[in-house]
Amino acid sequence: MPTLDLTSSSIDLTRALCDIESVSGNEKQIADAVEAAVAACAHLEVIRDQDAVVARTNLGRDRRVVIAGHLDTVPVNNNFPSRFDGAELVGRGTVDMKAGVAVQLKLAAELSEPLFDVTWIWYDHEEVASELNGLGRLARTRPDLLQGDFAILGEPTNAMIEGGCNGTLRIELTTRGVRAHSARAWVGRNAIHAAAPILERLAAYEPREVEVEGLVYRESLNAVGITGGVASNVIPDECIVTINYRFAPNRTGEEAAAHVRELFADLDELMFEVTDFAEGARPGLDAPLAQDFLKAVGGRAQPKYGWTDVARFSALGIPAVNYGPGDALRAHADDERVDTAQITQCEQGLRAWLTGA
Repeated sequence: MPTLDLTSSSIDLTRALCDIESVSGNEKQIADAVEAAVAACAHLEVIRDQDAVVARTNLGRDRRVVIAGHLDTVPVNNNFPSRFDGAELVGRGTVDMKAGVAVQLKLAAELSEPLFDVTWIWYDHEEVASELNGLGRLARTRPDLLQGDFAILGEPTNAMIEGGCNGTLRIELTTRGVRAHSARAWVGRNAIHAAAPILERLAAYEPREVEVEGLVYRESLNAVGITGGVASNVIPDECIVTINYRFAPNRTGEEAAAHVRELFADLDELMFEVTDFAEGARPGLDAPLAQDFLKAVGGRAQPKYGWTDVARFSALGIPAVNYGPGDALRAHADDERVDTAQITQCEQGLRAWLTGA
């Protein structure tokens, strides 16, 4: 089993984590290493739940914060193991989000007397289907482990605070036709042709920019897949257009689905099915702990356009923000890389807030 030296720098610790392959579904080895490392810290109570590791202080403080990060990555593609390229660490997981995990591990080990009780969570299966998500599993089976007054998720934010997140909705729009031989197409009805109005409306759609509690969220509505066809000489009788809607957190998932349904309500014989959705999260920056955190870190808060697990905390009534090293635009890229200065910056920001320094 690989070992993690929590006395090393957060930069070196990032590299050590990145050099443990942990594509979603293969997190056991990295979870074992994390568990062994934090179990050596006398001030932490450690709990293992499948491939999620929870470590928490129990100092009797009047407030508790939860700081979380996921251990898994998307598949490797000629970017493993990691390497340095000047001031950047290059490799799978450097941005999403092992740099954030490294910062959390180092502070968990070193801060035995933080201002607040802290629950540190490192979890599995974030990069795959929502029902597999380790933080979601804990929310369902051990919600007591997620309880706190404020939460921080170490997703990449360029070392800036990003409040809340957009919701996400996946919908399948199915058109129906009648099969026929393509040489006698007039006796059939082409379901792929019937999808043309769907694509035209999506191409013309103007997404909203919505202000929520002082942050402006950008929405998007796009076709992300299309399937249809039987054979090269058959008129297709079915076509499925898959749509992804990223909606501002002032809408619920039900309201978002109703909005999309309304856009296509006049199209005859169109089947509409929601196949996946996750609620967004409001910024959460009005919480006193969030205000203190913003002051300690400095800068201005930004909105989170993508969906993140802050929404799981929001659903439990816990205000939450995103804060971590790395540029989200480089997440999942083959040349995924993180500026090491941001790793140090995030460590210093969290340390200052947790210690009052």
